[in-house]
Amino acid sequence: MPIENDHASAPPSGPLTSLRVIELAGIGPGPFAAMMLADMGATVIRIDRADAVPATRPTGAHPDVLNRGRRSIAVDLKSDAGRDLVLDLVETADILIEGYRPGVTERLGLGPADCLARNARLVYGRMTGWGQTGPMSQFAGHDINYIALTGALHAVGRAGERPVPPLNLVGDFGGGGLMLAFGMVSAVLEARLSGRGQVVDAAMVDGASVLTTAIHGLRNRGIWGRPHGENLLDTGAPFYEVYECADGKYVAVGAIEPQFYAELVRLTGFEGDPDDADRMNSGSWQSAKKQWADLFATRTRDEWIELGGSSDACLAPVLDWDEAPNHPHLAARETYVEHAGVVQPAPAPRFAETPGRIQRPAPYPGDHTDEILQEAGLGDEAVRRLRQAGTVR
Repeated sequence: MPIENDHASAPPSGPLTSLRVIELAGIGPGPFAAMMLADMGATVIRIDRADAVPATRPTGAHPDVLNRGRRSIAVDLKSDAGRDLVLDLVETADILIEGYRPGVTERLGLGPADCLARNARLVYGRMTGWGQTGPMSQFAGHDINYIALTGALHAVGRAGERPVPPLNLVGDFGGGGLMLAFGMVSAVLEARLSGRGQVVDAAMVDGASVLTTAIHGLRNRGIWGRPHGENLLDTGAPFYEVYECADGKYVAVGAIEPQFYAELVRLTGFEGDPDDADRMNSGSWQSAKKQWADLFATRTRDEWIELGGSSDACLAPVLDWDEAPNHPHLAARETYVEHAGVVQPAPAPRFAETPGRIQRPAPYPGDHTDEILQEAGLGDEAVRRLRQAGTVR
């Protein structure tokens, strides 16, 4: 695993080095979107709450890698001076990210109208669960609630059992943070042509719905219509399933196409191979799964991977969090890196000419307050007055 140093003093790297981003501190998908932009070279200033500054700054790198890549200024957003300071920073920004409930930034005097009045080219990214409009827009919720409403949660689970939340990857990060990042970069491209910024309303419930588009296509074609756990990709099929091995560890099988399934059968010595027409008949799936389960239980996980892991059999080990960074393929691609003493996923995707990177470790709230204020043109005396008033920390 490669070890990277703190690049805080190095020039930014990536395809988005021309972007300046203001992030109003939040949790989950908003910070993830900001991390994605920072990894690709954007200059991101995180506005933390003044009361979030630790009394004593901990030593060492911040462990919350979701907040990597940006600098932090701690501001009292409820004060007039704090609001004005953020608006000053907005004047030179391309993007503002906020993840409050609808109406909160408006009450702070930092809503879209306030910010666009100071910078007509600004892209104002709004991250919420339910969206800015609709009868549920003012209610609280979490990933599990958003994916429940879209049908995505209903589709994930084993036959005859309760639906299983896929961590918070579908609503928060896939349907939320990634959609917000995509939407904001799209809006910046348009703003650079038209000179006009706009609001990006990124709702996790909308994004989670979009992520299910392929499943809707399968349903429309009559391929996906059984209860969850009985379909092609939800552990219904024996060739798309997780099996326990002799050592209590697991392998994942994804041999959907006939040629890949044939290779899996050849390498494992499976003896219950139906012909291909019957293989796609869901009526035979349960008995085939029993045969595969019995076979995989005869060897350890690593023994099976030694037999078929480097092939077209679509057989992979189910690795835990500690094992994954050390897998030979992930190590060769440097999918995980150690940055500032913390192991974490490397930036993705890869760019041939303008590679992104972890620009700097995550900051503690207020780590760069003076630096950011000086860049904004404030002298020592002005900074001192802001500190004395409690506007910044």
